[in-house]
Amino acid sequence: MTIDPELIIYVVIFIAVLALVEGLYLTVFGKSISLNSRVNRRLEMLDKKGNREEVLEQLRKEMQQHLAAQKIPLYSMLSSKAQKAALAFSPKQLLMMMVGVTILVFVALTFGTEAEPLVRGGVSVAIGVGGIYFWLSKKAAKRMALIEEQLPDAVELMVRSLRVGHPFSSAINIVAKEVADPLATEIGVIADEAAYGREVGEALKEMANRLDNQDLRFLAVAVTIQQQSGGNLAEILAGLAKVIRARFKLFRRVKAITAEAKWSGMFLSGFPIAGLAMMNIINPGYYDEVKESVYWVPACLLVAGFLVANIIVMRALVNIKV
Repeated sequence: MTIDPELIIYVVIFIAVLALVEGLYLTVFGKSISLNSRVNRRLEMLDKKGNREEVLEQLRKEMQQHLAAQKIPLYSMLSSKAQKAALAFSPKQLLMMMVGVTILVFVALTFGTEAEPLVRGGVSVAIGVGGIYFWLSKKAAKRMALIEEQLPDAVELMVRSLRVGHPFSSAINIVAKEVADPLATEIGVIADEAAYGREVGEALKEMANRLDNQDLRFLAVAVTIQQQSGGNLAEILAGLAKVIRARFKLFRRVKAITAEAKWSGMFLSGFPIAGLAMMNIINPGYYDEVKESVYWVPACLLVAGFLVANIIVMRALVNIKV
């Protein structure tokens, strides 16, 4: 059996890009801001610097830098993911990484393959942009899943604090100290902003919009209404915690029910590509006779279009709002 070395080179380069980006991120910024770290980064920064205002300014800058850079061409497709992932990389650094990875891939393909320059350039851009986007999506999804999992416990902690007589600002501070990251730092910023005079409801609303989280929007609305109209905030938040837990439980159930359809769509989209790859590994010259046909490129584009349409349709079918 003859294995096409170029196919192996493409796969190895893509995996190497992901490993390079992850390694560079952890090397430059350390594990204190990685998603696997369970410490409270805000409290660590306060212990080191001791200046609450300086720490707040740095955290706010990190949280808002990606949304502020949405007007930059090409970066707009990454800003939302980077914002949810709360990366310490600046937009400029991410763009430089994309350019650098693209150049490295092009050099690797130049020395490792005999493909045409146009093909090498297209593949290099696809891997450079796609690799960074895939890495950002993974980081954002993991961080948002952690926040959604922590939120019911955080709201219940607020309820217990309110019921023993603490004001809501103190309840926010307790949550910022007791829960782990990533939610701890987010709530800690709100606590610091409230200490400097900002309305808590407004700060919660901004965080909900920045993270695009429906449960956080419920929390912001509940706090805002209570501040304007009065009422028993502890009872309101207790009911909200039950609603969030019920939504989370229902979401997990829907995810389990739609898992078969989701994996079926992934299999149907990936099987033709896997079949093509295996055919090239087993018999590299299998398509040599039809490659010269005028219908070869249109047929490939048509098949690619059907695969993309299949992914879009299957995602729409299983994208059930909870």
